[in-house]
Amino acid sequence: MRILVVDDHTLFRRGLMALLAREADFEIVGDAGDAGEAQRRAQALQPDLILLDNHLPGVNGVDALPALREAAPAARVLMLTVSEDEQDLAAALRAGACGYLLKTMDGDALANAIRRAMRGESVIADEMSGKLLAAFRAPAAPAAPASPLASLSPRELDILRGIARGESNKQIARALGIAETTVKIHVQHVLRKLDVASRVQAAVLASGHGLA
Repeated sequence: MRILVVDDHTLFRRGLMALLAREADFEIVGDAGDAGEAQRRAQALQPDLILLDNHLPGVNGVDALPALREAAPAARVLMLTVSEDEQDLAAALRAGACGYLLKTMDGDALANAIRRAMRGESVIADEMSGKLLAAFRAPAAPAAPASPLASLSPRELDILRGIARGESNKQIARALGIAETTVKIHVQHVLRKLDVASRVQAAVLASGHGLA
């Protein structure tokens, strides 16, 4: 299986390539750090599978999917990201991704998921399977207004609690045992879901709902 790895974090990308290169049936034919480079490399290399992060500089992975599929029509595209957002999941699958995996999975599970994807299966991270139906469910009849915090995942609520306490991304990352870049992405999701423009507004909203 000829694989192209697309991720903007150089250390993660290099480590992932080294990990996958240990598999006898995998050949890492190239890598890219942004959507434009990924499109050029996909067209030149014609890989069997493109392993694609969603959070890329400029154009994100989901938005880049149509161009990647046009550049390499025979390639399957498998998302590998930190985002547990059901909207990102739905957007990726609608755009033609054959699966949606999280970077928290171990190497053996990732290798097996890649093989399943190449057999034509759709592979979804266990943590996201429960959100799959919700992501595509038709809008329900109008109901009583829900708390603005109801749309947040448990991890995003943890992030919001840290914001409400006035903690920096680094402090939140240390407290939760995750990478600072992961916290940054979760913060962006929290602000978008709460429809606020700043951490201060998010902290005020959290305090108003007893989360601080």
